[in-house]
Amino acid sequence: MKIKELAEKTGLTAYTIRFYEKEGLLDSRHVRREENDYRNYSDEALERLKLVKKFQGVGCSLAELKEILRDHDTNTRTHLQVIEWIRQKISEIEHKKDELDQILGTLNRMLEYRVAMMNAPEEANALLKQRHSD
Repeated sequence: MKIKELAEKTGLTAYTIRFYEKEGLLDSRHVRREENDYRNYSDEALERLKLVKKFQGVGCSLAELKEILRDHDTNTRTHLQVIEWIRQKISEIEHKKDELDQILGTLNRMLEYRVAMMNAPEEANALLKQRHSD
């Protein structure tokens, strides 16, 4: 299939697909050059890109994707190693979630203060004093 069709089926842009190919996420099993130098993608390319999107969806970096795909291709990780990797990823996501919760708390306090400044400046000053004493 041509890159346009693959892009439509995966929801990725042609630019992204070419980037993944350049980065080694797609190889000769997934893409071949025709005589006119056009890329021709296999059904395996579609499945590979679905796998890439799945792992991106759980927060994997490009470096992690390369490692995961290499391990997937060679079947080198044991079930225990995969379980440990999943646990590590869960821990990373929980840490990021905590950081985002703190940011949301700060933004909500800022919003509450600014709305109070518009509607009831005395209340806003009280909020400000309360926060400084906490």
